[in-house]
Amino acid sequence: MNAIQARFAALLRQNASSEAPPPALTPDLAARLLARLESLRLFAHGYPLLTNLTHGRLKPEDLLDFAYRHELQGLSLHLLDGEENSLSQMSPTQLRAFADKARALGLDVHLEISSTRREDVDQVVGVAQAIGTRNIRVYSRYEGHLSRVMALIEADLQYIGQLANQHDLHFDFEQHEELKSGEIAQLLRQAGNPRLNALFDFGNMINACEQPLPALQALSPYIRQVHLKGVRIVPEQNGFGHYGVLHGSREDDLPGARMLFELLMLGEHAPQVIAFILEQENHYIAPSFRQSDEAEDPFIPYREMSETLLPPGYTADRMMADEHRWANNQIRHVRGLLTELRVLAELTLTETGQSCA
Repeated sequence: MNAIQARFAALLRQNASSEAPPPALTPDLAARLLARLESLRLFAHGYPLLTNLTHGRLKPEDLLDFAYRHELQGLSLHLLDGEENSLSQMSPTQLRAFADKARALGLDVHLEISSTRREDVDQVVGVAQAIGTRNIRVYSRYEGHLSRVMALIEADLQYIGQLANQHDLHFDFEQHEELKSGEIAQLLRQAGNPRLNALFDFGNMINACEQPLPALQALSPYIRQVHLKGVRIVPEQNGFGHYGVLHGSREDDLPGARMLFELLMLGEHAPQVIAFILEQENHYIAPSFRQSDEAEDPFIPYREMSETLLPPGYTADRMMADEHRWANNQIRHVRGLLTELRVLAELTLTETGQSCA
């Protein structure tokens, strides 16, 4: 194995199970990887700057400026981010102004809600139509035995699918700590609607007692969007919680490079993932939801919407200042990782006498 192959293998092995050895970086794979890197679309997200949004230091339109300054391709924003300044509270005139600014900056906007309930879906569809977006992230927060939760979500997805067809929309269901990836794939398979797919979060499978790469594999036919972040895995009872850390830091337990590579390569003839979303969640705490010894039909507890409390010793002002630094940190890390993949692919082609053009 030469130095290029060794570095590629080492990069993809970091924090990855030995049961999933990385592929060889052949000239064909290198050429395909370069094509995927060329078409990759990075999005900003509201969560890395959530304290700023919650306290009114930033408004949703300011996140458009953030995405533009960092030369990103879009912004993924929760309908409620910003409290009284959020998209959910904007007048039709304000929504038009937000949409006009996004278009002027050349940015796509994707919406997110933390629900699959009809009233919440109806609201986000109204906002989507007002600002001209077609992509919406959802996830469920039902309590009850798994069989009941799955039945409720199945009914919700039928309604969501009707709206998607009616309004030319796409909904992506996120695996959000309580459902396993195979369970979500089952729901999407049963829905049978090509407008209903999945958003894959880098760390949320941990709380469902899954490992990252098998979870990605289980959900892979449906993944259209991705949340990128760093996670420290925290053993709890007979399961695992996670603690948000800086993406790519020494504390990050995830096989981030391998997941990014696998997600980039999804899609036979064209990229399957339309948005890689930078969702740095430093200091976010998420408990375990599923256990290794759970019953056949386990009870799923209710979960609140995601929130990061102030860490010990932090003031709101310090948190708001640090959020900017952490968000910038993630952009540097991800771009550095993408650059390394690009260089390794280019060197592979150069070594074999092939053009990188």
